[in-house]
Amino acid sequence: MVFMCQSDSFLKEYSSSVISCTESQFNALCEGKEATVNGYEVVLEDTILFPEGGGQPCDHGFLNESKVYQVKRQGDSAIHYVDKPLAVGEKVKQTIDWDRRFDHMQQHSGQHLITAIIDREFSFGTISWWLGEQASYIELDTPSFTSEQINKIENIANELIRENKKVSVQVFKTAEELNNVRARGLPKDHVGDVRVITIDGIESNMCCGTHVTSLSQLQVIKLLNVEKSKRKNKILLYFIVGNRVLRRLASCVQREERLTTLLKNNPSEHTQLVEKLQKNVKTLTKDFQHILKTVAVFEAEKYKSITPPPKYYVLHYKGDSSDFMNTFIREIGGPTETFFFLSVGEDKGAGSIMLYGNENAITDLKNKIVELLDGKGAGQGNKFTAKVNNLNNRAKVETLLKQYFQ
Repeated sequence: MVFMCQSDSFLKEYSSSVISCTESQFNALCEGKEATVNGYEVVLEDTILFPEGGGQPCDHGFLNESKVYQVKRQGDSAIHYVDKPLAVGEKVKQTIDWDRRFDHMQQHSGQHLITAIIDREFSFGTISWWLGEQASYIELDTPSFTSEQINKIENIANELIRENKKVSVQVFKTAEELNNVRARGLPKDHVGDVRVITIDGIESNMCCGTHVTSLSQLQVIKLLNVEKSKRKNKILLYFIVGNRVLRRLASCVQREERLTTLLKNNPSEHTQLVEKLQKNVKTLTKDFQHILKTVAVFEAEKYKSITPPPKYYVLHYKGDSSDFMNTFIREIGGPTETFFFLSVGEDKGAGSIMLYGNENAITDLKNKIVELLDGKGAGQGNKFTAKVNNLNNRAKVETLLKQYFQ
């Protein structure tokens, strides 16, 4: 069955009668999180809400006041998953989330165009495609795709958009009728009507999805990047079409303006300045590590000067670097019966701790210390480390140690 959404992809409202309505439980996104919904499965005589298929996600919208979470094809019917019941025989008004639909139309028709140009120019077959929320990709039957090839395909696609090539839909009752149609092929298990999407002078292809009626409605195509596919000798070509390009551009402009304010320079100089800052950070990090080691060595020498060695020793470094604790322990030089409670981080915030030395004391005290500092750790033998959230309780730990070792 060819649904109304496939006959006229630009319909935003439509009325049709309810054939069936049954209780159902299904998973759906609710306020950005997936949850189980106790709702209903509704079948209509016809629908403008596209059921997922052909790589295109389903539409969202309403049947009267009933929210449509999902639409799936089942045989020649479209199942609408809604949150409120509808009476059988009732004529309901269908309204569609048009922004979502038009976005899907732009991405889907854009994919057809990109695939056709790549096939024509380089004879690379399309294995699959995926319509994502931010960007989509085409999986191509080639191990590589160069920047020169990307630029060529993008330029040809946008030139065809400017030429306003017509996009049309034909419906054939049988596969035999396709003999005179230039098309890519039909799945062996297909039955029923066959829809063929034709981009004038470019290609014809079987497809169940919704599409624009002219390439000018795509506005613009931007090819983003290439990644290796999980399949051997295949690549993923990422792209965005139409309004997604405008949103990406707006986001880039906002970031550029923010960087211009932060860096206090011309946008054309951003790259050079960031590279300079990276070099400075690398130098500063090296200097900091040297200072950190010097402080840790100094603290270790202070401890070693204590005679006789204390039963326990407490040391805190106000900085977020576990290297300080590791360097301190190395400088102590060998096993010791002293129990060390070392910590790094803000005095009253999160940080890291290390318990080192007396194994019996570590076994007895580690869980109590971690509980006091609201943390979680691991270790065995004479060394235990943990990430903690409340270094403000270090004084309580010291009281615990004093009681334990008295």
